[in-house]
Amino acid sequence: MTNLKRRDFLNVLGLGAVALSLRPGKVFAADAAGKPNIVYILADDLGYGDAACYNKNAKISTPNIDRLAAEGMRFTDAHSASAVCSPTRYGILTGRYAWRTRLKRWVLGPYDPPLIEPGRLTVGALLKQHGYHTACIGKWHLGWDWPSEDGRKVFDRPIPNGPTTRGFDTYFGTDVPNYPPYCFVENDRTVGLPTARKEQRNLNGAPGPMLPGWRFDAILPTLAEKAVEYIGQRAAEGKPFFLYFPLTSPHEPIAPSPRFQGKSGINALADFIMETDWAVGEVLQALDRHGLAANTLVFFVSDNGHAPYTGLPELQRHGHEPSGPWRGYKADIWEGGHRIPFIARWPGRIKPNTVCDDTICLNSLLATCADVLGATLPDDAGEDSFSILGPLCGRTPGKPSHEAVVHHSGPGVFAIRRGPWKLIEQSGGKETAQLYNLQADPAEKENLYDKHPDIVAELGALLKQYKTSGRSRPVCSPS
Repeated sequence: MTNLKRRDFLNVLGLGAVALSLRPGKVFAADAAGKPNIVYILADDLGYGDAACYNKNAKISTPNIDRLAAEGMRFTDAHSASAVCSPTRYGILTGRYAWRTRLKRWVLGPYDPPLIEPGRLTVGALLKQHGYHTACIGKWHLGWDWPSEDGRKVFDRPIPNGPTTRGFDTYFGTDVPNYPPYCFVENDRTVGLPTARKEQRNLNGAPGPMLPGWRFDAILPTLAEKAVEYIGQRAAEGKPFFLYFPLTSPHEPIAPSPRFQGKSGINALADFIMETDWAVGEVLQALDRHGLAANTLVFFVSDNGHAPYTGLPELQRHGHEPSGPWRGYKADIWEGGHRIPFIARWPGRIKPNTVCDDTICLNSLLATCADVLGATLPDDAGEDSFSILGPLCGRTPGKPSHEAVVHHSGPGVFAIRRGPWKLIEQSGGKETAQLYNLQADPAEKENLYDKHPDIVAELGALLKQYKTSGRSRPVCSPS
């Protein structure tokens, strides 16, 4: 592949900072014939131990996720950028922690405005500059400018500043499946008019406008069908593509379609996890059918653990609650809240059936895509994004890709992880700061804060630096 010249690349992006090269060497860069398609499958609330490839005692069948692990690399220490939806999705697409934005706690609400700032470089925008067709199919949850009239939302007009203005050529999805309006959105318009109304507040969502005849159990099959259709279209065109496929499952509404109801023999959530695995399989089979698998880099991840566990590595989702300091509002700063399954497959580049124990973060996608293309990132983009192409492609052990990873809970509690050590900042109420050695104590049972003041001071200073400097990726440009 002929790389864009540095000056041309920056001019196209409209970002005047001198670029930081993320190129590890030509051995990893894609050439013209091998520029890979990229498929990023994002499950919603799939826990670390829910897939069989991560849990030898798993009772739920996940053959397609397991297939990806057998044909690629499985990470054991991957983390979402937050323990809840919107901030994690912001980090995936921008390579920046969302706590640097206006969203300091929790997630965007129904009809909230866009979280991704206009002009900010996203994964989609970067790849479009390199000739990719880009699509988002699934759950957005990053805000739109929903049109209003006389204080009421209206649905017969274009919806400005959604996915197609943030780096995607096309979008199809539900925005948020348990938020109104309950309907699909295609590009910048609702598919049909939500003239009916959901009246009850329950796990399927809050009251609000609904498309007549709307069925929650039809959402996931429809999204899978659209993803398969998109892959077929791109195969016919022969142009490299990026498919961002953020699933709506197994998050609420827990609504397995009829053919999966009761299939697990456990409960509806387990049925829905099996249907989530089926959706993954539909994408893999489409890649196989169209002869694209050999030149497609596939990621499978979850946006957060968001479920109670008892410890690592035998994490269990069902029937357990955190104990001690991990009960209640702080539970999602615990490993079970943000440690996630992370699998990558790229035939011929990623060695099959391998495991990587590096500590990584979902913010890595932007820098990794740039690295795959031999491209550069400017200093005012991907401020918290580090390429993981080295470990993916079998880099010899050395300096880790991430100096440290910052964790953030729904209520806004911070933690920082470097090596085996995890420091959790003191929060409100009676909660105290805590320090854990995850290598020796993965279940976070023994607080070592008072025993290692030097480590507490070092990690505290690093977290403060990350917060105040506006970045964790080093600046290499001259001032």
